[in-house]
Amino acid sequence: MISSVKAIVITGNGTNCEMEMAQACRLGGADQVDIVHMSQLIHGEYTLDDYHFLNLPGGFLDGDDLGAGQAGAHRLKHVEIKSSKEKLMDRLIRFIGDGKLVLGVCNGFQLMVKTGLLPGFDHQYDRRQVSLTHNDSGRFEDRWVTLKVDEKSPCIFTQGLESLYFPIRHGEGKFVAMDEGVMARVEQEKLVALRYADPLTGEATMTYPLNPNGSPNGIAGICDPTGRLFGLMPHPEAFLHRTNHPRWTREDLPEEGQGVSLFRNAIRFIRENL
Repeated sequence: MISSVKAIVITGNGTNCEMEMAQACRLGGADQVDIVHMSQLIHGEYTLDDYHFLNLPGGFLDGDDLGAGQAGAHRLKHVEIKSSKEKLMDRLIRFIGDGKLVLGVCNGFQLMVKTGLLPGFDHQYDRRQVSLTHNDSGRFEDRWVTLKVDEKSPCIFTQGLESLYFPIRHGEGKFVAMDEGVMARVEQEKLVALRYADPLTGEATMTYPLNPNGSPNGIAGICDPTGRLFGLMPHPEAFLHRTNHPRWTREDLPEEGQGVSLFRNAIRFIRENL
């Protein structure tokens, strides 16, 4: 059992949500949280080997040139760590093989699918099979959405949760797969942990703006088959306190925001299983 959980939050190259994500890790129970610039990983000043929980926050990675997360994915897959000549991707795959957790939010989710970390079928974490593309609306969407949790999903982060309410802010959030076979496997293996939902019925929806980007079957977030790698477009780190809620002055809300629950699940899993 891990007595001291260490989380790392990657920043740099356009990321802008690292402070909120670090605070989410702290509120979730992490004992040490370090915000680390990507260049510090590349130059060997920090190493993933020292951590249990990797966080890839949102932002506008590399200005979303070449498509959201695409340039970042190339960097992750091909850059060598200066001190060891080992590729950063190889170290990341070792991190995953050690049973550790990875969370990607918004731009971080885009980065995960474009490197191949998700859906990660058959432990193939460097093979791209799904992506996130331009919203059907053709514009940047900034709104709060209702999310339905699939209780049958293996996702570590959503265990015990039913419905969530988080903000989204993205221009490329529509989930697409390489082919119908990949999409079918994602559904069959219950890898869709979160779906955009109608707040009145609680069911997944394709109706705009409840589904803000046109993702098929309302897909808002997926995990890998182990449940330890999770990516989602909505921002849990943006709802850590009742005052983050858009109606906090008009509703009787718990002091703690719903976003903390995902991080608490992650930290608890690490303590109990690593």
